[in-house]
Amino acid sequence: MYVYDQYDQHIIEDRVRQFRDQTRRYLAGELSEEEFRPLRLQNGLYVQRYAPMLRVAVPYGLLSSRQLRKLAQIARDYDKGYAHISTRQNVQFNWPELEDVPEILAELATAQMHAIQTSGNCIRNTTTDQFAGVAHDELVDPRPWCEIIRQWSTFHPEFAFLPRKFKIAVNGAVSDRAAIEVHDIGLEAVRNGTGELGFRVSVGGGLGRTPIVGSFINEFLPWQHLLTYLDAVLRVYNRYGRRDNKFKARIKILVKALTPEVFAERVNAEWAHLKDGPSTLTEAEVERISRCFVDPAYQALEDQDATLARLDAEHPGFARWRARNVVAHKKPGYAAVTLSLKPTGTAPGDITDKQLDALAELADRYSFGEVRNSHEQNIILADVEQARLFELWGELRELGFATPNVGLLTDIICCPGGDYCSLANAKSIPIAEAIQRRFDDLDYLFDIGELDLNISGCMNACGHHHVGHIGILGVDKKGAEFYQVSLGGSASRDASLGQILGPSFAQEEMAEVIEKIVTVYVEKRVEDERFIDTFRRIGIEPFKERVYAANH
Repeated sequence: MYVYDQYDQHIIEDRVRQFRDQTRRYLAGELSEEEFRPLRLQNGLYVQRYAPMLRVAVPYGLLSSRQLRKLAQIARDYDKGYAHISTRQNVQFNWPELEDVPEILAELATAQMHAIQTSGNCIRNTTTDQFAGVAHDELVDPRPWCEIIRQWSTFHPEFAFLPRKFKIAVNGAVSDRAAIEVHDIGLEAVRNGTGELGFRVSVGGGLGRTPIVGSFINEFLPWQHLLTYLDAVLRVYNRYGRRDNKFKARIKILVKALTPEVFAERVNAEWAHLKDGPSTLTEAEVERISRCFVDPAYQALEDQDATLARLDAEHPGFARWRARNVVAHKKPGYAAVTLSLKPTGTAPGDITDKQLDALAELADRYSFGEVRNSHEQNIILADVEQARLFELWGELRELGFATPNVGLLTDIICCPGGDYCSLANAKSIPIAEAIQRRFDDLDYLFDIGELDLNISGCMNACGHHHVGHIGILGVDKKGAEFYQVSLGGSASRDASLGQILGPSFAQEEMAEVIEKIVTVYVEKRVEDERFIDTFRRIGIEPFKERVYAANH
């Protein structure tokens, strides 16, 4: 993984000193709330419903065991003993005291971490596939390109105060596990007919109040021009994006208003002034960054198919876990393992300080001292020897990480909702728990198969409800909390937005509503057909008829 040099470390430590003084001045009454707000946002600090929330940057989701131990210590010393994995692969602390935040940032700096550009109208954390570098279907490792973008975007003087926040995702595999089409910019690594590397560029995707699937405006951008082209896109947005209405300020609104074709023309006109300029990437620069992402010291191993099959037969629980939480690796004899942070009764994405410490130990012993966060709010050990999978499974069971539900209905993406967020219209976590309890039968869960269920507490869509196969949105109905359901969303390749089922439901109805939707799917599916495929084949009406016949 990328390791800070002396300049990186100096910059982060300077920022800590700067914010320490800004916080002192605010607490002393020398800075007003209005003056302090942009300063705290530049350092990842939000004011939530009950306490500040600090969002820690985790570039492209990659964490070392040392950083995990630091996060555990901060959770113990400055929070309520837990942290939260966000859908941008970052880490959040929900209960820090404002006066402690400079100390937390100083602690983070000792482990090469910070909270810069995790909030505010700037370029946020660049995200990617949680299996980057180890995926069996990978064309190119996207992590060096994410790091190049991170270094380009951090403290970029032109893009510190954009019309609105800005999100970039990079995919390097055949499957799109980075949801590039619902980002402000999505980059897909491709090769042309002569084998040269480039990027297919999507712009104007995003969720929130006006969900839009992005448009591809460049089918092959040579890698050398990546940063100059990104500069051109951001300049066009910075110049023409609306600043009079924050609800219409995202780049997706601009692209839609201009049309993707006209937007692309303006980007190309701007790019003409930038192409081949100082920001053009060289092989030497790409090699400098790529050296941080070389393969670890893999052993020459063989796949353990026969041994694992025998263990599956002897231990049904292990077989279930391996079927859902273990995926193929590019190297023989290795596997990538997803640790589920979605056991029933736990807020999706939450992890305790003790679990963080234990995870650091697991990373050191099983996966070369590294883990990855996923945008599905789980954690991955990417380099586990197949011969040690059974041993690892036993340890994960003791720690609460072995729920075999990855990719299934109870692997819910869920924002903190009204339990924490001051913007939320409704609670999200109790809905997730009620659904998890309703579908607590593993046999039935496995029979249902792959199904993405996403929950957001408000239109900001932090839970990505628009692209859930089933999406749930909290809405305010005359001061009461209700929930709107949508069906048919997908964040994968050829992304789609969900269709609203109909009128919203009360909290106590939600688990039953989801059960009725799933029952229709089970009745109507054909062999090996996923929920999303069945929905696309039969449409929304059969689901609507079943749900509202019994509820309204």
